[in-house]
Amino acid sequence: MMDIFIEMISYPFMVRAIIVGCLVSLCASLLGTSLVLKRYSMIGDGLSHVGFAALAIAYAFHAEPLTISIPACIAAAFFLLQLKDSAKIKGSATALLCSGALAIGVMTISLSTGMNTDVCNYMFGSILAMSADDVRLSVILGISVVLLFILFYNRIFAVTFDEPFASATGTRTRLYNMIIAFLTAITIVLGMRMMGALLISSLIVFPSLTAMQLCRQFKTTIILSSVFSVATFMAGLTISYMGSIPTG
Repeated sequence: MMDIFIEMISYPFMVRAIIVGCLVSLCASLLGTSLVLKRYSMIGDGLSHVGFAALAIAYAFHAEPLTISIPACIAAAFFLLQLKDSAKIKGSATALLCSGALAIGVMTISLSTGMNTDVCNYMFGSILAMSADDVRLSVILGISVVLLFILFYNRIFAVTFDEPFASATGTRTRLYNMIIAFLTAITIVLGMRMMGALLISSLIVFPSLTAMQLCRQFKTTIILSSVFSVATFMAGLTISYMGSIPTG
């Protein structure tokens, strides 16, 4: 196994994939625990579809993809946050956003460039799609997400477990909910390039759910979720690499 890992890191594109993938996995696991406990785990799925639609529009107008998808996902995250208090539509808002954004993305692609390789890479992910500029931007934004989560950890913990009590004690709960939504949107956009719009939400949900079955404290759940998330990514990347090695 060590020989395979050494062989993997001998390729520059694999090094870029490992750096960005591990960082995105860490960000997703940190935020996933709060999102799952707040019963808002499907926000990742909704934002990933919004990101795909934004990418399709960016390609149609020959714009830089990330400059369109990041603001679009942040706006969608805040929009979903505004709807969470509405009992009539909060259960279906994410589903409507998923289907609507995906339809817009497919229609835009069909009317402009067709289902080309670049757009399909964003839908299903591709480790070959990571350029040096993508890595630099992903590292900067990913480290920013981790640092902001650590900085606001106590407030995020309070808002996650008992939002009414946190609000009664003077905590600006709406502000910290917006911070969670903002960090989630950034993580989704970063992960779409490699994991794809259709799979990035699973990286937010499954490690956190698995860790919750084994831990009873918020901090230990986050730590174990981070370990599961990074390990799952590395295992998947290794299996994909081994499957691409010619045999015979």
